[in-house]
Amino acid sequence: MGARHAHASSAVPASSPSILVLPSPFLSDTDTIRLIEPADCDSQWLLRQVRSGEYDKPFVIDDGTTRSLHFSLSLIQSTMNLKDPYALALDYTQAMMGFLLFCQRPRQILMLGLGGGSLAKFCYRHVGSAKITVVEIDPNVIAFRDEFELPPDDARLAVIEGDGADWVVKSRGWEDRPDIIMMDAFDRHGLSGSVSSIGFYQDVHEALSGRGIMVANLAGDKDSREDHLAMIAQVFDDRLLSIRLPDGNDIIFAFRQPGFTPRWREIGNLAKALRARTGLDYPRFAQRLERSRRTRYG
Repeated sequence: MGARHAHASSAVPASSPSILVLPSPFLSDTDTIRLIEPADCDSQWLLRQVRSGEYDKPFVIDDGTTRSLHFSLSLIQSTMNLKDPYALALDYTQAMMGFLLFCQRPRQILMLGLGGGSLAKFCYRHVGSAKITVVEIDPNVIAFRDEFELPPDDARLAVIEGDGADWVVKSRGWEDRPDIIMMDAFDRHGLSGSVSSIGFYQDVHEALSGRGIMVANLAGDKDSREDHLAMIAQVFDDRLLSIRLPDGNDIIFAFRQPGFTPRWREIGNLAKALRARTGLDYPRFAQRLERSRRTRYG
């Protein structure tokens, strides 16, 4: 079966975990913290666990302006602007949408990692041609989807609890293979182990459609990023473009098409149109990507 089968089997159990909202002791008196915990729990003990770094579930901090998903106090995984919930608040998510410079109307997008749903929401609003399948291994991350105003599953969007690496393999059986595979698969320890092998990237290459693009967010220590970059370069025969961000993230675009040759003048014109339509600075993305073509790194 194709992607329709994936959407039909994607229902999240109705008995979602309860979300406990408490005043946050970390930033200001008006902030709240949201935890996947029962109402009758020992809230002070939980807050001490969060403060010490021993709390092992994701949590959300709301400061009245933004709502952020955390895996620890020091690690923000995703951020939503409460006045504009569909906007991309973090630079790395904006850069990952650079794939539209090379594939304007994808039919299938497979996302590995949900986070706060920023990329899923943006694609849902701005990439109307695509069916979007998001695979997230942690049910506690999925439990926060309403807090981040992610639309309910429908014919275009499915959020699935599962291992993203397994779903890459499953997607090879879809009627329409993914045109875009987006990898933002982090947990509190860094990149998920299931996506940290050359075999995983080989599966991604085979799963993509003929015009397909993998978009990967690489973060963390330099050695880990370089290991992943080397694996991607080997599998995709060095058909890579990249954007290096000031915060240390590398956004990698890997192209399956053997004869891939960017037409930068056309891409520059498209970038202006995409900026007008989405509000993102696509001309800057195009410049960084063209430079990375010449220097290997952006």
